[in-house]
Amino acid sequence: MAEWLRIAAGPGVGQVPPSLLADTLEALIAALYLDAGLEVARTFVLKHWASRLEAAGEPRRDAKTSLQEWAQARSLDLPVYTLAATSGPDHAPRFEVRVEVQGYPPQSGEGASKRAAEQTAAAGLLERLREGSA
Repeated sequence: MAEWLRIAAGPGVGQVPPSLLADTLEALIAALYLDAGLEVARTFVLKHWASRLEAAGEPRRDAKTSLQEWAQARSLDLPVYTLAATSGPDHAPRFEVRVEVQGYPPQSGEGASKRAAEQTAAAGLLERLREGSA
């Protein structure tokens, strides 16, 4: 597709950045959809990318999302994350977070950021739930 695009003068003349290719492809698929409908756009996408879509499989879910979905599937309240402790120097802090799901013992996790600690805690609770020891 890059050979069909003309880029204005500037650094890297003649080179098409990947982001511009992606935007162009997105616009092309949108034009197909708007002009000819969903089935034409779907056929185009599947013709050119079906094998990649199949190979990609289901998107991986992070531990927090998986725990949230697990709780919702059982009509439980959403997991609650609480910052339990912060330690370490300013340039390398460590966070401890506790996650609780209604009716199950809490699980703690540590990480270099609050988000990482939340992920660790969620992953630990999911593991306990899978083992049946929660």
